[in-house]
Amino acid sequence: MTAHIVGEVMTRDVVHARRTTPFKEVVRLLDHHRISGLPVVDADDKVLGVLSGSDLVRNQAHRDGPAPPPSVTAGDVMSSPAITVHPEQTVPDAARLMERRGVERLPVVDEADRLIGIATRRDLLRVFLRADDDIRRQVTEEIVVTAMGLPSDAVRVAVRDGVVTLDGRVEARSQVPELVHAVWRLDGVVGVVNGLGFRIDDRESPTPSHRTGSP
Repeated sequence: MTAHIVGEVMTRDVVHARRTTPFKEVVRLLDHHRISGLPVVDADDKVLGVLSGSDLVRNQAHRDGPAPPPSVTAGDVMSSPAITVHPEQTVPDAARLMERRGVERLPVVDEADRLIGIATRRDLLRVFLRADDDIRRQVTEEIVVTAMGLPSDAVRVAVRDGVVTLDGRVEARSQVPELVHAVWRLDGVVGVVNGLGFRIDDRESPTPSHRTGSP
């Protein structure tokens, strides 16, 4: 079964700043490109941190001292170290990382930690725009036939707005949760309705034999 990877959905033309980029220039970059954050890189394009609009606002909120602050740069207000991903990581893994760490964007780096792209929540959500027919075809061809080894007409697959409905009968009871779980993990699937039956209950425990006489 195939899964979308970060490299397929990331934005390759990345707006970024250097550690020494002045505060006002960062604000101009965010405003001009209509973005809410950007990565900060060094001279070798290695990611040093990530800077968001929230970081800029937080910096300004603390300017309440009597003396004027020194010149502020991207390196002064960025969040570091940056949480990054590699292009070959799957979209679900990247989404889980983003949710777990509470971030809105993930710089994408190569094997040398150089910036090659960026994945935002919006980028990762693109996989849910898959056509229902595309999902239905993948369920039938890659899961029912290839992975489960069943005839293509053994399971009737219907998809509506990303919700997959499975009807029909598989060979063994243990195949039912296996099939449902495999479908649930597909990109673009938002729900699975299980209407599957089975021919053989391979989860029944064999009746224990009883012996008589002395142990």
